[in-house]
Amino acid sequence: MADHIKIRKAPGKWVVRAGGAVLGESDNALELTEGDYRPTIYFPREDIGMAFLEKTDSSTKCPYKGTATYYTVSSAAGDIPDAAWSYEEPLDGVEEIKDHIAFYTDRVTVEQL
Repeated sequence: MADHIKIRKAPGKWVVRAGGAVLGESDNALELTEGDYRPTIYFPREDIGMAFLEKTDSSTKCPYKGTATYYTVSSAAGDIPDAAWSYEEPLDGVEEIKDHIAFYTDRVTVEQL
């Protein structure tokens, strides 16, 4: 793993909401910090209502984490394109984020309870 990436269990319980609906809640979320970026919360896939997410054709490549797959989040307020992402096959050193999903906090609400 790159020295500038740290992964740890996120303290406490975390929730993700979109359009007023709870998409997921977890006591087992991970916090990934990368350099000077704000920490990102990764939710275990089993703690997310995957019926609210639809995989898109979008992807990006990170030299440290691998290829990210994106998801549109469906909410009562409408669809939020590419609001979530996951590393289906993360690179060596960041394997912990496999089977986890992160969300753009400017598109949905992610908060600690």
